[in-house]
Amino acid sequence: MGITVHPEAKALIFDLDGTLSDSLPVHLKTWEMIAEQFGFNFDPQILYELTGRPTIDFARRVVEKYGVNEAPEKIVRMKQELFWEHASLLKPHKPVVDLVFEHHGKLPMAIGTGASRRSAEVQLKALGLNKYFEAVVSADDVTLHKPQPETFLKCAELMGVQAHECQVFEDGVLGIEAAETAGMFITDVRPYTY
Repeated sequence: MGITVHPEAKALIFDLDGTLSDSLPVHLKTWEMIAEQFGFNFDPQILYELTGRPTIDFARRVVEKYGVNEAPEKIVRMKQELFWEHASLLKPHKPVVDLVFEHHGKLPMAIGTGASRRSAEVQLKALGLNKYFEAVVSADDVTLHKPQPETFLKCAELMGVQAHECQVFEDGVLGIEAAETAGMFITDVRPYTY
């Protein structure tokens, strides 16, 4: 059985990385390029541990774990520019994207992502999805990132829907926790995307 929309859901919220966008291979590739520049081997486990968090958290972990002598903010800029340059390699997670196509114009939809606004826009454009969402809430738009519920609550507010009427599609543990705290219906997309 495929992914379904809860019968009581009046709006849909999608995480981006790992949910709509099969971005993990591109993130891994660009982190490996950063690692090569600084002379260390990047541990892919970091990607799984911090899924849903802003890039600055990844950069801080890299600086701490590998003793990189560079400001995390500069590493973020380098990483983001590499990611944007390689956006053409992104692929959609078809089962989730099909849900977007199926419900476009029927239910309001939003993106709730830990990515920066620019990264979200680059990905949505690369995947041809930039016209399907009423709102995009990025890491730049909130103070408290996942696992705090602010990202998803802001999506609901921008769509004019109560939090308990929203269904969240997520692949990250932190995002699932955020959706639970927000009192939303939750679908873990991982069984459909791996």
